[in-house]
Amino acid sequence: MAPAIPAAMERPHFIGIGGAGMSGIAKILAQRGAKVAGSDARDSETAAALRALGATVHIGHAAAHLADDTTCVVVSSAIRADNPELARATELSVPVVHRSDALAALMTGLRSIAVAGTHGKTTTTSMLAVALTELGLDPSYAIGGDLAGPGTNARHGEGDLFVAEADESDRSFQKYDPEVAIVLNVELDHHANYASMDEIYESFEAFVARIRPGGTLVVGEHAGARELAGRVSGRPDLHVVTVGEAETSDVWIRRITPKGMTSEVSVVLDGAEHTFTVSVPGRHYAHNAAAALAAGARTGIDPAALARALTAYTGVGRRLQLKGEAAGVQVIDSYAHHPTEMTADLEAMRSAAGSARLLVVFQPHLFSRTQELGAEMGRALALADSSVVLDIYPAREDPIPGVTSALIIDAARAAGADVTPVSDKDAVAGVVAGMARPGDLVLTMGAGDVTDLGPEILARLSN
Repeated sequence: MAPAIPAAMERPHFIGIGGAGMSGIAKILAQRGAKVAGSDARDSETAAALRALGATVHIGHAAAHLADDTTCVVVSSAIRADNPELARATELSVPVVHRSDALAALMTGLRSIAVAGTHGKTTTTSMLAVALTELGLDPSYAIGGDLAGPGTNARHGEGDLFVAEADESDRSFQKYDPEVAIVLNVELDHHANYASMDEIYESFEAFVARIRPGGTLVVGEHAGARELAGRVSGRPDLHVVTVGEAETSDVWIRRITPKGMTSEVSVVLDGAEHTFTVSVPGRHYAHNAAAALAAGARTGIDPAALARALTAYTGVGRRLQLKGEAAGVQVIDSYAHHPTEMTADLEAMRSAAGSARLLVVFQPHLFSRTQELGAEMGRALALADSSVVLDIYPAREDPIPGVTSALIIDAARAAGADVTPVSDKDAVAGVVAGMARPGDLVLTMGAGDVTDLGPEILARLSN
């Protein structure tokens, strides 16, 4: 039986309904019986999926898209104040609801697991969603990427568990009150919203404070996550579970064995060892799986059954996702856009590639991030044999004077990397096809529209 839809969300209008976070909430509401509508800048497969669920999706933004019977307008932090639909909602006194408040409302009355951290949220949330579904628990979930199996980022289930990706970028994760929370890592990012690590820690502490009494915090091995655990250790009604490769961890990752594009992982939990396969390479994905195992076990699920179910995870869009092969060249897509993520994915691909060459097409994401971390991004690219670097993808930001991809390119070259700058995105496929030879791996990397280049590169290679 679906939880009741709040009256204010019976006929919601989503501005930017095609976004990863927004579309998930819209899908769940539609599946629960709400009359969903919204708009997005361009048509997409996501828009088509929403229409298939009965939603009305307009392309482009216009005040006229707001229906007379709209009960609320849902926005994300990326929506600007001058958006015509938002202005119309204000004019008509239609309530404006932030995406995080809408998601929090969907989780009301359910046992929720919230997955947070600077990196790895989407993968870990996806692993849990797949495993719980495999066990027949029929969970609800909201994820920032499409699962490889179901091909969707969200679903309403009839079970009592709700797994959600908890976004720290705009502090919106402070709206949730989970039974179990995972914090994989804590690093300085989202520089437009956080000025220091102290602000980051304060934000994560506020998130942890929302965990229900008697609930659990699962923390990864990352130094920032462990620092957070120390900061909240005085709360008597909170169970803290550590996950890591150190034998002193509550959930001990005893062994990670690379096997091409997969890994075999052995985890010791409550004295019992569980071995399972993770379908993507790299230590960080093995750590994500172990955190998922720890969190699921804290909800009362049998760890042995959960470990077997984790093997059913086959990946999520943009997380080392194989896009195809042409002319003996494999093209893989990565969402990595922070230097830590970039390094982890590049090291994983380097291990999987063996003696093959690794070519990277990197698109920096956000001017503020590039300004603060551009040099580290450049040094990460030194792990590739050759790289093509595009212009910065602005997303929601305006340009910052003097901040360009040159900050990354100069640092990469200083680290000994072979880098080719390409400003014309339409020219990239031809450049990469000219560089690649049979046996190479090509990795498109970044959080912007660089993902669109995979099929284009494959088409050029085929020709």
